[in-house]
Amino acid sequence: MVRAFDKWLLPYFGRQLQTHPSTGRIHVVLSVCDHFEPLHDTHTTGALERLTFWLNAFQPISEEFLDNVGVSPRHTFFFPIEQYDSRILGSIAAICHKTKAEVEIHLHHRNDSPGGVEEKLLKGISDLKHHGFLSRDLDDTPHYGFIHGNWALNHCDPQGRSCGVDREIAILRRTGCYADFTMPSAPHPTQARKVNSIYYSADKSGAAALDHGTNAETGITSHLRHDPNRLLLVQGPLALNWRWRKAGIFPRIENADLTGANPPTPNRLRLWTEQRISVIGRPDWIFVKLHTHGGIPQNYNMLLGEPMRRFYQHIEALNRDENHRFRYHFVTAREMVNLIHAAEDGRTESIAELRTYLYPPPPVLG
Repeated sequence: MVRAFDKWLLPYFGRQLQTHPSTGRIHVVLSVCDHFEPLHDTHTTGALERLTFWLNAFQPISEEFLDNVGVSPRHTFFFPIEQYDSRILGSIAAICHKTKAEVEIHLHHRNDSPGGVEEKLLKGISDLKHHGFLSRDLDDTPHYGFIHGNWALNHCDPQGRSCGVDREIAILRRTGCYADFTMPSAPHPTQARKVNSIYYSADKSGAAALDHGTNAETGITSHLRHDPNRLLLVQGPLALNWRWRKAGIFPRIENADLTGANPPTPNRLRLWTEQRISVIGRPDWIFVKLHTHGGIPQNYNMLLGEPMRRFYQHIEALNRDENHRFRYHFVTAREMVNLIHAAEDGRTESIAELRTYLYPPPPVLG
């Protein structure tokens, strides 16, 4: 079906009818999850030049803008582990050290086997760990967030492309994955039927694992984070944008993708928050997971240029407005998951205090 509407449109409208806004102060937790591919259409030298640009441009942004509690904009690089290059990872480490950005795992694979994907993940974990990335337990066991290349998590592509392993959930959990951040993928046909949700997916075959799951809920689902056959799925907002129409008639899809052609705007921010993605029982915390492909020039020129600066200025102005109900917080993917679990546990401390609730910062930030 065109633009995967047959999968997500009815669930989207159904959820719109079920969503009840909270009263009082609302905290919006913003995370930019980057499908970061600096080698896209270039070679190692070109990738290193891109990373030099990133360091020189992102560090001033991280020093200039602050959220409601004085935290600078955060960025999470989901690096494709099959493209490992020590020089590239070393340059990304320098960016993280100076800006508090973090690195998680991105993986492209096709026609794979369970053993093959596990081997790739374990090697990728070892490579990233060598550079000081990934959160660690007290015994130095790493944990990671995940984005599947080409959106084909759990072999969910209806054409059978870009994966090959239809029971990835248990493999991801076994290798230390604490959450997946792949969705939404619309208008791509891999789009899950379940939308605008934070939920635990069971170890089922193919798209069924993504289409159904148990919503994260205060006092109810905490135990599922320890289930080796369940994985937390953190979705970004998916909506219809009636204020930006194709041919002046049809609403465009809002899928939280930040591109050079579609930068963040006040209208998009309104749409993101209106989806009310939250842990059931904690409606005053709204989680907004954005995504981008920040290794591509047309996108990083936006992310590191005036469009993103104007967006951060807008956020700062809203946070200063005492009459505005919303307060905005910049977080990494890891910090977002920590806050989700804190909400599940009914913790009442501030967002600032709960950023490291279960998963501590990676050593590279030290």
